[in-house]
Amino acid sequence: MSPLVISCSHNPASRSAILAREAIAAMEAQGAQPELLDLAQTELPFCDGGASYGHENVQPVRERIIAASGILLATPVYNYDANAAAKNLLELTGQAWNGKVVGFLCAAGGHGSYMSIMPFANSLMLDFRCVVIPRFVYATGQAFEQQTIADPAVQERVKRVATDLLAFSEALQGLTKDAD
Repeated sequence: MSPLVISCSHNPASRSAILAREAIAAMEAQGAQPELLDLAQTELPFCDGGASYGHENVQPVRERIIAASGILLATPVYNYDANAAAKNLLELTGQAWNGKVVGFLCAAGGHGSYMSIMPFANSLMLDFRCVVIPRFVYATGQAFEQQTIADPAVQERVKRVATDLLAFSEALQGLTKDAD
């Protein structure tokens, strides 16, 4: 099992990055060896529908997505949606997502955007036949203190999503490779 956790925030004090680190620790505690793809540390061009696909970092990122047994996407929620870096990543790597098991770790400013990840999830399901874990984490600023998760319920939800990613990925191994 080679799960991939993608941290989509470029903010050095990112709460979604805290969720990503917590998920990695939870998977490691279960014997998995997750990888982290931190978009704050990986320069990617803006998708322009042309030359951007040839940028030197796009192919290595695509290959990491292709190789992943499952993906947890840790993203901040801005303007009732996943952040622009997450959407740009999807636009640059498109078909690499085919048939992947995907889960979400969302950090948001308020409670009103709880369902905001659904358009992104729908795109993954409909365009790339991803299996989206029906449980996801949605945490507001109240769940954090400094660079840690202070809310035990959010900590438990992160562990459950991490466990679900491993279980779904193992159960569907081979079945989702030929998604069409």
